[in-house]
Amino acid sequence: MITSTTKLEPIETASVDELQALQTQRMKWTLNHAYNNVPMYKRKFDAVGVHPDDFKELKDIRLFPCTTKQDLRDNYPFDTFAVPMEQIVRIHASSGTTGKPTVVGYTQKDIDTWADIVARSLRAAGGTPKDKIHVAYGYGLFTGGLGAHYGAERLGATVIPMSGGQTEKQAQLIRDFRPDMIMVTPSWCLNLIEELERQMGGDARDCSLRVGVFGAEPWTHAMRREIERRLGITALDIYGLSEVMGPGVAMECLETTDGPTIWEDHFYPEIVNPISGTPLEDGEQGELLFTTLTKEALPVIRYRTRDLTRLLPGTARTMRRMDRITGRSDDMLIIRGVNVFPSQLEEEIVKFEHLAPHYQLEVHRDGHLDTLSVKVELKESSLHLSHEQRCSVCHQLRHRIKSMVGISTEISIVNCGSLPRSEGKAIRVSDLRQAANQ
Repeated sequence: MITSTTKLEPIETASVDELQALQTQRMKWTLNHAYNNVPMYKRKFDAVGVHPDDFKELKDIRLFPCTTKQDLRDNYPFDTFAVPMEQIVRIHASSGTTGKPTVVGYTQKDIDTWADIVARSLRAAGGTPKDKIHVAYGYGLFTGGLGAHYGAERLGATVIPMSGGQTEKQAQLIRDFRPDMIMVTPSWCLNLIEELERQMGGDARDCSLRVGVFGAEPWTHAMRREIERRLGITALDIYGLSEVMGPGVAMECLETTDGPTIWEDHFYPEIVNPISGTPLEDGEQGELLFTTLTKEALPVIRYRTRDLTRLLPGTARTMRRMDRITGRSDDMLIIRGVNVFPSQLEEEIVKFEHLAPHYQLEVHRDGHLDTLSVKVELKESSLHLSHEQRCSVCHQLRHRIKSMVGISTEISIVNCGSLPRSEGKAIRVSDLRQAANQ
């Protein structure tokens, strides 16, 4: 538990006036940095007749155009970088709707800033240099594993870089290495708990863990309570997204457990109406936007996260909190921490000569994990395919989706005309998780 002797950074408890003065200074730098070094931003600013010099105070950020994920895709892979490639020391990427990922670059200063922010987040979770931290987020282009890893090292903790998968081995190493904290997706943690219970004779509460830091996917209060009850820990929420930085944009504090505190000295939040883009006041529900204040390689201005939430007053820190995310303003699914769009799957389906572009996605809850099944129609000209040939197409499509999108799916092929048709926008997704989440 964080106590009064825990040393916080001065900005964490600075006055609102001090915080806003710093934000204003850093916002001016970011706007000029983006305008002068990223052609996309110069075009966007010029198109609406706004210049970085027009920014005088924080509310003036509303004069500037928003950035979307599509903007990043349109400038794939590196045209949004604001520094020469020789200054880029790392690249991460997240999935996109067209098969192209959104690409994120980092300078060495960006990596150092990110590590500092995640270390701050872990301190807010009660972490200390004496702790052992088990990192079960995936390592690779996904920002979760390495973001958590560098932050835990910056904290001075002992890092166990386990990554994802290998449930039995993870449970065994938790028993053997006796970590104090775990960083993992909440749905996969429930699978890990089941394995711990199996290995420990039915009760995982006697393991060494005291705090879990959970992110990368939405989770319900019911899931939090179940994790805490069965693992005997305090479960805390960490928020982030690749385009803004990665994990650590906001972190729930151990002493209040009342929603993630946004690290506003690095990320300036806004809430807007998801349809009109009209700015909303604190406390009103809408879409969350972020402007980065310190990023060198990839500054983003008013980035539309598509996450629906609201901004709340600060409690444990001066900085504001974000409420639980209630949904998204687009059609993105999050399956086991992987962003999935229907159009990604459609792109793979249409590559098969025997398959029609009529498909339906069903999201289920299998135990504690989300699963995705795909029903797709055969073309009328391919109804003659044998059972073995249909199974072969299913296998090939399943492999393509796993390779290109990064998730496992169940594929079933149905005859032409079997799936419902609708006038206007097709209903592609049937989300059957709601009952399981209540």
